This record gives sequence, structure tokens and C-alpha cells, in this order.
Amino acid sequence: MSKKLYVGNLSYDVDQDTLTELFSAYGTVESVNLISDRATGQSKGYAFVEMSSEGEAQAAVAALNESDQLGRAMKVAQANPPKARPQRGKGGRGGFGGGGGGGGGYGRGPRGRSGGSGGYGGQRRSR
Repeated sequence: MSKKLYVGNLSYDVDQDTLTELFSAYGTVESVNLISDRATGQSKGYAFVEMSSEGEAQAAVAALNESDQLGRAMKVAQANPPKARPQRGKGGRGGFGGGGGGGGGYGRGPRGRSGGSGGYGGQRRSR
């Protein structure tokens, strides 16, 4: 069973190879995921490191938490599981489908009713 660690307060100069080398002193590093900004590609200053066993992960936390890396006190802790995110793109009104209500002040027909629905993409009533 592998163990995922959160590594925070990193210098922007730290890269994946640096983290792999640093954590491999405490066991087998399964993966390193350095989080970066989508637009600029610059590091956001934190990463996730996956170790191959619980014991190795605990040894890395004990040795590296609050240690100085490139002038910053690096934070190392057990990563929390990701939060459940709500699904997107389903439900709701979305887009310009049909409108409701009367059409407002322009083009009123007899007895103050409008010929259209008043919304985008609405159906016209035929008489």
C-alpha cells in the first residue's frame, strides 16, 4: 500500500527531480506531482509525493517536516483524501433555452398580451 504526502511551502525553484532525490533517502518514491499554474507553468509552491509504504512515509515526515529547503521551512504531512466535487454540466437551466412570461412593452397585441414568450429562443404562439 502506498502513502501520499503533502509537501508545502516549497521554493519556486524546487522541481520534481529535487523532490524525488530528497524523499528517496527515506524509501522508494512512487510518484511526485509538483503543482503548477496552468497559465504560466510556474510552481505553486506545493507538491504531493507518494511513498511505497506507510513506514517510509512516516520516516520522511519525521525527518523532513520543518526542514530548511532553499531558505524555506518545508511542510511535510500526510495528504488528506480529495474532497468529493459536485458534478458539473448537468441540471440547471443552462444556455438560452426558452423563456417565460410576457414580452414587455413593445409589440403588445389585444388585451395587452405579447405574441412571443419574451425569452431567448422562445416559441411564438400562433393565432
